[in-house]
Amino acid sequence: MLTKSIRILNFDDSITKQKNLLSQYENQVLDLKDLGMQTRCWVNFNSRSLIQKRIQNSPKNAITFLGSGDFHHVTELLLTQFDEPLSVITFDFHPDWDTLPPRFGCGSWVNEVLKRKNILQFILLGVSSADISTFKIQSGNLASFKNDRLQLYPYSHQTSLTFLKKIPKNASVKIEKGLFFKRIYWNELKNKNLEVFFQNLLKRMPAKKVYVSIDKDCLRNDYALTNWEEGKFSLEELLCLLKLIRQNLDIVGLDITGDYSPISVKGIFKKIASYLDHPKGIEVNTFPESFITGRNEDTNLKILEILTS
Repeated sequence: MLTKSIRILNFDDSITKQKNLLSQYENQVLDLKDLGMQTRCWVNFNSRSLIQKRIQNSPKNAITFLGSGDFHHVTELLLTQFDEPLSVITFDFHPDWDTLPPRFGCGSWVNEVLKRKNILQFILLGVSSADISTFKIQSGNLASFKNDRLQLYPYSHQTSLTFLKKIPKNASVKIEKGLFFKRIYWNELKNKNLEVFFQNLLKRMPAKKVYVSIDKDCLRNDYALTNWEEGKFSLEELLCLLKLIRQNLDIVGLDITGDYSPISVKGIFKKIASYLDHPKGIEVNTFPESFITGRNEDTNLKILEILTS
């Protein structure tokens, strides 16, 4: 069962600046700033092992803050602390299911989680990025749709085309076959009665113990300012779905990413890759740091209230 204490994996100081949050909740801060530059965006085996050793004695059932969404792949490490059968629910603007290297990256960590036999089902909610658009989806892990093990529900997204790819039947999509292509019609969340839809989804989940991961880039900029693009969820919608999860499932672990910190990485290759991957000219860069921290902290506090009340 999820505890009411919080655990902060402090890679970038984005959470330790949120003084109201720290004062209102019992917390444990694990100082990982010495690993921040080499962990941002992706980790190698050595860095992954170092992080795993640092967190192994910290409470796995605490609400865990990871900082920037650049560290979302650390969720995969947190999930290695659980051996029991689990469902996983992730709120994210990106699918994080790219089959291209790096293996332990913020854009590919979902694939690593799906290798674990105790993960019975993985639900992705709010994905609306170009990563599931025509051409880019070619490197997505479409094979994980088999037997509905992974389901992907965009908030909104246009129809996508894939070429010469096998796509298993899946509850979250409708497939139309052409000669050399397949057309994917997404089961969008917009304009749905989210409460009814989500309750039905939760009833079908094979494991009632659930791990939840929230990347605040799934939210509109009114509620979160991140290192990435602007999502489409309202905060009210996210809070409603979190409340339903609490009411219907046993949350055994939860993490939150999508706070903001200036991008600083180690190594010339990672610097180039980070520059190419991050969106250019994002609005967040025009705001004072105190404004960014305040907006993200307000949203974090509202999420914590739903989870701990």
